Amino acid sequence: MTKPTAPRSRRALLRATLLPAGVAVSLVLVPLPGAFAAPSADAVISEVYGGGGNSGATLKNDFVELANKGAAALDLAGYSVQYLPGTPSAGSQWGVTPLTGSIPKGGRYLIAEAAGTGGTVALPTPDATGTLALSGTSGTVALVQGTAPLTCKTAADCAAEPRIKDLVGFGTAVVREGSGPVTGASNTASVSRKAGLPDTDDNAADLVAGPTSPVNSKGEVPDGDTPPEPTEPGTVRIHDIQGTTRLSPLTGKNVAGVPGVVTAVRTYGSKGFWFQDPNPDADPATSEGLFVYTGSADPTVKVGDSVLVTGKVAEYYPAFSAGGQSLTQLSGPSIAVVSSNNPVPAPFVLNDRSIPAAYTPDAAGGSIEALPLKPADFALDRYESLEGMNVQIKDVRVVQATDEYHELWVEARRKDEKSKRGGVIYLGYDNPNSGRLMVQSALPEATRPFPVANVGDRLEGVSAGPLDYNRFGGYTLVANTIGARVDNGLEREVTKDAAPGELTVATYNVENLDPSDPAEKFAQLAQGIVTNLRAPDVVTLEEVQDDNGATNDGTVDSGATLKKFTDAIKAAGGPAYDWRTVNPENNKDGGEPGGNIRQVFLFNPARVSFTDIAGGTATTAVDVKGTGKTTSLTASPGRIDPANEAWASSRKPLVGQFVFKGKTVFVIANHFNSKGGDQGLDSRFQQPTRSSEVQRIKQAQVEQAFVAKLIAADPQAKVVSLGDFNDYQFSPALTALTKDGVLRDLVNELPEKQRYSYVFQGNSQVLDHILVSPALKHAKYDIVHINAEFAQQASDHDPQIVRVKP
Repeated sequence: MTKPTAPRSRRALLRATLLPAGVAVSLVLVPLPGAFAAPSADAVISEVYGGGGNSGATLKNDFVELANKGAAALDLAGYSVQYLPGTPSAGSQWGVTPLTGSIPKGGRYLIAEAAGTGGTVALPTPDATGTLALSGTSGTVALVQGTAPLTCKTAADCAAEPRIKDLVGFGTAVVREGSGPVTGASNTASVSRKAGLPDTDDNAADLVAGPTSPVNSKGEVPDGDTPPEPTEPGTVRIHDIQGTTRLSPLTGKNVAGVPGVVTAVRTYGSKGFWFQDPNPDADPATSEGLFVYTGSADPTVKVGDSVLVTGKVAEYYPAFSAGGQSLTQLSGPSIAVVSSNNPVPAPFVLNDRSIPAAYTPDAAGGSIEALPLKPADFALDRYESLEGMNVQIKDVRVVQATDEYHELWVEARRKDEKSKRGGVIYLGYDNPNSGRLMVQSALPEATRPFPVANVGDRLEGVSAGPLDYNRFGGYTLVANTIGARVDNGLEREVTKDAAPGELTVATYNVENLDPSDPAEKFAQLAQGIVTNLRAPDVVTLEEVQDDNGATNDGTVDSGATLKKFTDAIKAAGGPAYDWRTVNPENNKDGGEPGGNIRQVFLFNPARVSFTDIAGGTATTAVDVKGTGKTTSLTASPGRIDPANEAWASSRKPLVGQFVFKGKTVFVIANHFNSKGGDQGLDSRFQQPTRSSEVQRIKQAQVEQAFVAKLIAADPQAKVVSLGDFNDYQFSPALTALTKDGVLRDLVNELPEKQRYSYVFQGNSQVLDHILVSPALKHAKYDIVHINAEFAQQASDHDPQIVRVKP
């Protein structure tokens, strides 16, 4: 729980009624219940055990377990856990165990405390170790922001202590939250928080006594927790474990003899198997399938085995992306095979009829985990209601090409908005395309090669297997059976020739290019510029690394990288490009540590000249001087307001002054900050928070002000701003950049089905843009699709080009 910064009068333990002077005073003492504070949004005390090593105990040590229900890891530097006896005396003091490290998002953190003389089982490797000797039956444990001992000894005084993050009183503890302490702790039982980690600041309501279940930040449990092999079906079924929300009502509980039939086995990555109850209940919200995690051991069962599984119910958050969904699973299992060669339950068919068009319920940015699933109303609820179950798709389009991890995305709902070349197009936050589904193989690549497919190809026939959730985000069909790939004949595009008098300006994100990259990558990128872009007059490059790539030794120059690339362009039949750039400060512009990515101007001096104006450095802000036809930059190349906090740990815009057929053209090369840290479209928080957007809006405002200054100096200023803006055409950042009409975003002039330069989680979308000032009325724009839709890529971005007549 998060405590207030000062006591409140309503928390006083005494109420006094004072009469006027001269009148007898009557003092009435009224005891009040324990005070309440705002519940914690992240760290809570999830389990407390004080019977370690006592008579009858299995575990050797006392312990305290913390849990993090927040969307990010929680740094515990400066925190402590503290303990007070249940009935403190005047001389009682809080004992302190300082903490280090962090609690993973969705994870646990284990603090080992004093050992007794008994017990036979050690805790899993603790994340912190102390010497506090907890009572097995009564006491108070607090999670404290600080390491100085607390001084409070009553519920009210501790409720007013601002350093207390959370507090658990058990047994007959005087210091507790709410109406009373949680009861039932003993030498054989801990007190632990209920499923979903509720924190209503009422210990008696939020926690319950039960078997010990310590888990550390790695998800490890005591070796002695492996249960005996089940001999008969228990009372719990898979649908009881899955429940009607995203979180199991039995999280943290050991369940015995759960029956089902094995539907798939995974012997790589997160090893284990899926099993499914062939006798479902009548509730469409409760999944009948479940994953059994076997740790580092290969599962010994096979598809078709009828099994009984005993294990501990856990919610695992596999996603690297913030706010990803959890997977309900059984860990630490003991498995009995009852029979073999049984038919697997028939798959649930995912198609237009079964996948709703509406994607997700809206919780106003909050978690949807506790909401009842409505699979007939929302696609995310449909997928969650099938978690772990055998599902099927048939005759589906590939909407994201096969990647290096042997995965691809398909469109299981054919009514989603289609792109021109066979993908699905992302045109607004309100339409994320609900039928997108990842497909990966249940078998290792060496056992069964995965189809190598491009966007628009088809998987003909049936693809079937259990429904999982990928660690990078996205519900995933783990296929036992994969449809046959049918080639759609997708070809790489070539842009049109420029007309006489047209200046061609292109942008290309070359994805962390450095001299150590294979010659093949340089050759492919060069071929794209020479053949597919038809050797533009000016090319702005993004993600050019320094001369030793990710080696973090202070190198910032990129001359070797650019020479190798321009040589590759000449070898591909292209012009002898010259280049201009401004080296960044070491490790100040984000990207891969040590790589020092930056933007670069390539230009063909036979077609266009670069106006060199001294003064541009990594930290010097370029400005505008002159008016009308004499309008000029104060430095070329230069960086726009590089000291502005909008560019912290991000690339600063590079601006250059060119002359084409006697006309001055200002070109701005951009690479705005990434979307790292944003919650995904399929987040458990809906609507998802786009935290990175705040910085891009600031960046857009800084650049818009610079362009506005250019246009104020010369209303006929010819400006081309282009690059990887890491945001959509409908985003607040692009709205800010185009404010007052200083720039127009050319992607909005394409037909909707052609508006994309990147493919992510099956959505074809815009991240790269070319914008022009009002003076450039003649602007012919093209996104040249040569990478994003293909399994074989030189970069993950498609380049773009504009033909203008200055």
